Amino acid sequence: MNIFITGDTHGDFRRFRPDIFYEQAHMTKEDLVLVCGDFGGIWHGDPRDDAGLDWLESLPYTTAFVLGNHENYDAYKGYPKEEWHGGQIQRIRPSVLHLMRGQVYDLNGRKFFAMGGASSHDIQDGILEPNAPDFEKKLQQLERRGALFRVNHISWWAEELPSEEEYLEARANLEHVNWNVDYIITHCCPSSIQDMFSGGMFKKDALTDFFDEVRQRCTFRYWFFGHYHSNMVIEKKYAMLYEQIIRLK
Repeated sequence: MNIFITGDTHGDFRRFRPDIFYEQAHMTKEDLVLVCGDFGGIWHGDPRDDAGLDWLESLPYTTAFVLGNHENYDAYKGYPKEEWHGGQIQRIRPSVLHLMRGQVYDLNGRKFFAMGGASSHDIQDGILEPNAPDFEKKLQQLERRGALFRVNHISWWAEELPSEEEYLEARANLEHVNWNVDYIITHCCPSSIQDMFSGGMFKKDALTDFFDEVRQRCTFRYWFFGHYHSNMVIEKKYAMLYEQIIRLK
């Protein structure tokens, strides 16, 4: 099994074109490409998503992803869960898989801990409620001044951060493997790592603090994450990915 990893796609899958990601010429459905959140392939929650998902399905390998903060969490509620390589997934297409929060997967003899989610940082000017009587007025005002805002259940979902039940499941699954995995796949990163490169731009939250707990308690080889739209390696084992696609050795 060959495993490749990349960062946010936001529903734009052009980096996977055969003339760009040429390694796929020798790949099969047993091989994986992992996306570190903000997958964006299910955004509308209706047939408008089909073209992109069907194109991914047509590729010779399997695509698997954790969720980020720019995702339609309502749309995922309709997909059933199933077990895959020791952890829970949602199968979006036969070979397009959502790796669910707090799961540990055994892939080719290597253990992967997956935990999607992150705080949106483009909401400084608020979250609008589409059913509010003054919604249209506020929307026009914010758009006119180029404000950073989102609309609840249309472009922002509170589920971008895990629930308490998901944190409990994550801890239980890590306890089951004695807090020892090979790779960690997330969207954001631990608070302490985030502080090293963000200059205070990105604030800590319950999830980044939980990842600090994982950082302290868990033995792992590498931690891969997206979210910050850059490519960078921090302290040799924390790899921030964006459009780059790398292969696990």
